[in-house]
Amino acid sequence: MTAVVSHGRVTIEDLHAQPPLSADDFAALVDWIERPLADDAPRAADPGRRARPAWPRGHAGRRIVAEAYRTAQGEGRDPVLAVMGATGHGRRKSLRLIAGARDAGFLTPRHHRRA
Repeated sequence: MTAVVSHGRVTIEDLHAQPPLSADDFAALVDWIERPLADDAPRAADPGRRARPAWPRGHAGRRIVAEAYRTAQGEGRDPVLAVMGATGHGRRKSLRLIAGARDAGFLTPRHHRRA
């Protein structure tokens, strides 16, 4: 059997069976294939709800950002990518969150300020 998944649909392009399938056997095969696909299909989110969980605001969120940043930095990984992975946000939003963590004192300042 050759099946193609395209645009969220599964199409059976070629089917060979030895001995050949009867119409009833083919219907049973279709039911057998559809059941797991229906079970694994992504469920539509409620309208008005975001796909990613709500991000904690304030110190709790900044603390999570700082921990992800410092852990990645200590392991030699890109800290911005680590924050992106931890928060589920894109690069720009993650950079803003990192800046907020710096301003709150959870991370060291990026540049030494002269007096």
